[in-house]
Amino acid sequence: MASTAILIPARYASSRFPGKPLAKLGDLHMIQRVYRRCCESGLDTYVLTDHPLIMDLFADSTLIVDTSNFENGTERCAGAVKKSVLLDNYDTFVNVQGDMPDVTTEMIEKCAWHLKHYPVTTVFTDMPKDKQNDPDSVKMVRAGDQALWFGRGMTGYGEWHLGVYGYRRNSLEIYPNMLVELEERVEKLEQLRWLKNGWDIGCLHVDFDGIEINTPEDLKSWNLKNDY
Repeated sequence: MASTAILIPARYASSRFPGKPLAKLGDLHMIQRVYRRCCESGLDTYVLTDHPLIMDLFADSTLIVDTSNFENGTERCAGAVKKSVLLDNYDTFVNVQGDMPDVTTEMIEKCAWHLKHYPVTTVFTDMPKDKQNDPDSVKMVRAGDQALWFGRGMTGYGEWHLGVYGYRRNSLEIYPNMLVELEERVEKLEQLRWLKNGWDIGCLHVDFDGIEINTPEDLKSWNLKNDY
């Protein structure tokens, strides 16, 4: 069985929510909550960051530091796989975005399992009506277990795409060398690079009753829902 590691990209300077990894969810920083949920899967978990305040929260054995200017989390994951000896012995990776404090073991396991069939995988759940018109929620069009397209502006249809990806090592290593097309720049969705370069993305349904933290308003909603 392939050896799998979880990678959590945690860039400090988010354009929509600066300092987001350090936002407080209850008594913990968001990146700490994401890390702890990932560790519940039993897989080795690493935080990929560029900022000393995030570094201070974790042991060196779980940190991969790179101050390079990456365009997105997948590029940061690819950079870590290329440069860090900590990742040399893994065949597959699961990228859990740092704004997913409610990530579940099911989401992680399904991304990892589906790499038997696809070089890149992701997960989705049912789209609530209030998310369908929200440009911060990412919609996915699929055919069976294969993703066909992702977008923010689609309304009235699509699945709710969740920020967890699986990669085989070779597909992650090649990602930074792929062409960046207009659609990726417009939508600001890293997974479109795979599709525009002719790669297949597998997708599986998961149950999800959590909150993705895209905005300060989402942060307030999470704390309210969890009685903080």
